[in-house]
Amino acid sequence: MKAQFLSAALLLPILVFAQPKAKKVTPSTGADKDKLAIIADLDKRSPEYAGISKQIWDFAELGYMEDKSSKLLEEQLVKEGFDVKTGIAGIPTAFVATYGSGKPVIGILGEYDALPGLATEAKPEFTPIAGQKGGHGCGHNLFGTASMAAAVEVKDWLKRSGHSGTIKIYGCPAEEGGSAKVYMVREGLFNDVDVVLHWHPGAQNAADAGTSLANKNAKFRFKGIAAHAAASPERGRSALDGVEAMDYMVNMMREHIPSDTRIHYVITKGGDAPNVVPANAEVYYYARNKDRAVVQSVWKRIENAAEGAAKGTGTQVTWEVLGGVYDLLPNVTLAEVMHQNLQTVGGVHYTPEETAFAEKISETFGDQKVPVTNAALVKDFRDASESATSGGSTDVGDVSWTVPTVGLSTATWVPGSSAHSWQSTAASGMSIGQKGMIVAAKTLAMTALDLYKTPTLIEKARAEWVKKRGADFKYEALLGDRKPALDYRK
Repeated sequence: MKAQFLSAALLLPILVFAQPKAKKVTPSTGADKDKLAIIADLDKRSPEYAGISKQIWDFAELGYMEDKSSKLLEEQLVKEGFDVKTGIAGIPTAFVATYGSGKPVIGILGEYDALPGLATEAKPEFTPIAGQKGGHGCGHNLFGTASMAAAVEVKDWLKRSGHSGTIKIYGCPAEEGGSAKVYMVREGLFNDVDVVLHWHPGAQNAADAGTSLANKNAKFRFKGIAAHAAASPERGRSALDGVEAMDYMVNMMREHIPSDTRIHYVITKGGDAPNVVPANAEVYYYARNKDRAVVQSVWKRIENAAEGAAKGTGTQVTWEVLGGVYDLLPNVTLAEVMHQNLQTVGGVHYTPEETAFAEKISETFGDQKVPVTNAALVKDFRDASESATSGGSTDVGDVSWTVPTVGLSTATWVPGSSAHSWQSTAASGMSIGQKGMIVAAKTLAMTALDLYKTPTLIEKARAEWVKKRGADFKYEALLGDRKPALDYRK
C-alpha cells in the first residue's frame, strides 16, 4: 500500500546570474553620507564578522541541526538590541529578529546550513577533515553572517536618524533540501513585510532580475522480503530490485519530458550484504524545471514509476516528499536599485597572498579556468527578459511569490568555482570568502536605505510584482501541509 507524505520546500542551489559584460569597480565616493557611514562601519567591523562566519564554518551543521550556528547569530542580534523570536514555524533552529516600528518593513534572509560530504580545510588543495560530516560548500556561513551585519547597519541608521521603519532578519535553516522558508511562508511570517532582500555566495558579483528552477524532492522507500541469496533466493523479494527498476524506468522517461527538465537521484540504502536479499532500500529523487506545473507533471510520472517498480518486483513502496519550492519571481524595479548599490560598493580585490591561493585553486578547474582578477568585476545589469535561469533551486522562490523580493551574488569563491565543491568550501572558510561577504552586507544595507528613504520605489516594485503574479494567484506550497522534515539529514 502506498503511503505518501506531502512536504515542503526545498532545495538549494546557488543562484548564478549569467551575464556577458563586466567592469572593474572600486568603491565609489558618490554615495551619500549615510551609505558612506555604512561602508566605513562594515570595513571597521569586518574582522568581527569574519570571526563569526569562521565559527559557523567550523560548526558545519547540516540542515535542521544548526543549533550552534543559529544560537550564535541569535545571541549577536540580542546584543545589538533586536527582539529575537526563536523556534518559529515549528523549526527549533529558525528565528526572526526585529528592530524598529512602523512602515516600511524590510526583511533580510539569512542561511547557515552546511552540506554533507564536503568537509575540507581552508586550503587550496583538498584536505579532508577527519570525523566531520559536513562542509560549507554553498557558503551559508557567510550568508547568515552578512545578512546579520546588514541588518545591524540598518538598525543603527534607524536609531540615528529617527526614521520610521522596521528591519527584520529571518534565520532560515535547511535551505539545502529542507525548504525551511516554505514553512515560514506557510506560517504567514512574511505577511506584514513590504520587501525582502537576500544574497548568495558565488564566483562573481552580480545583481539582476534572474530566476531559478522550481523543484520537488522525495525519498522513495521500498520494502521487500529478506532471504539467503544463494540457498533460498526464491523466498526473497529484493527491495533493491524495486529501486533499480524505478531508476531504469525514470531514466527511459528522460527522452519523453521537456528537455530543460532536470532529474537527479542517489541510492541512499541498497542493502547490507550481497548474500542477503535486501529487505529495505531507498532512493532520493529531485525533479526541477523553470515551470512548476512541469515539475508537478513530471513528478506524477516518477511516482507512477515507483508504483510500477514495486508491482513488478513484488515489493512495496512508500515515499515522503521532503522538499518542494517555487521558481524565483524576478523584480526589475528592485534589481535595478540593488545593482546600483553593488556598483557603488565594487568587487573583491585580492592581496598577493589571496591571489596565490586563488591561482592554486584555479589550477584545479581544467578547461573551466577563468582569470582570478574577475573577482574585482561587477557584472552588467540584465533585466528579466535577458537573464538566464539559474541551474539551481531555492526556497527563496516561495518568499518571492509572497512579497516582492530581490537578491545578489558576490565573489566569495575563486572565479570559476562551482557551488557544492571542495573549492567553494575552502574559500568560504578564509579571507576571500569573508571579503565577498562584506561586499554583500554593504549592498544589502544600502539597498534597504534606498527603500526606506524612497517609498515610491516600494510602490513601484509592488505594482510590478502584482502584475507578474497575476490577479488570481493563490499560494499553495508544493509540499502540502506536512510538518517540517526535521530529520531529513539524520
